[in-house]
Amino acid sequence: MPPRDAETTKARILQAALTEFAEHGHAGGRVERIAKAAGTNVRMIYAYHGGKDQLFEAALTKAITSMAAAVPPRPDDLAGWAGDLFDYHRREPTTLRLAMWAQLERPQAAAEPLESYLAKTTAVSSADSAPLTAVDVLVFIYAVAQAWYLTPVGLLRADGQDPADPDRVSAHREAVVTAVTRLLRPGTN
Repeated sequence: MPPRDAETTKARILQAALTEFAEHGHAGGRVERIAKAAGTNVRMIYAYHGGKDQLFEAALTKAITSMAAAVPPRPDDLAGWAGDLFDYHRREPTTLRLAMWAQLERPQAAAEPLESYLAKTTAVSSADSAPLTAVDVLVFIYAVAQAWYLTPVGLLRADGQDPADPDRVSAHREAVVTAVTRLLRPGTN
C-alpha cells in the first residue's frame, strides 16, 4: 500500500467541499458525501480541517482567494475588470454560490480575508474615481458584475428572451462595463 500523501488528500477534500457546499450550502452539505467524493473518510476531514464549520470556511476562503488571484483589480481599467468579474462568475459559479450560501447561513464566515480587502481597496484607491471612495467603487463593481447571476430566472425571461443566449449574455456583459464606465466618468456615452 503506497504511503498516504497528506497534502494531496487535503486538496481532494477541499475540492470536494467546494462542490458540495456550492450545491447544498453549509446546512445541507454532508461531510459523508465530501469524504466519498474525495476518496477518503470522515475521520480525515476532521483531522485535516477540524470539522464541518472549518471546512466550509476553508472552502469559501479558497474560492474567494482563487477568484481574487484569477481576476485582480485593474485600477487603470475598472470597467474592464467588472467585465472580467462577470466572465469569471459565468465560468466559475462556485465562488458566487458559496458566497451566497455564506451570506445566508454563516455571515460571520462570508468575509474575505482582511488582507484581500485591503489590497483591493489600495489598488482601487489609486484609480480616478472621485468623489467615490475605493470601498464604494468595489461594492458597485461587485454588485453590477454579479447581478445577472443573482437575478431570478423568471425576471430574466420576462421579456421573452432566453437569458442563456450568447448574444444576450454578451449584451449584458457590455451593460456591466458601460455602467461602471458611467459611474466613474459621469457624462460618458
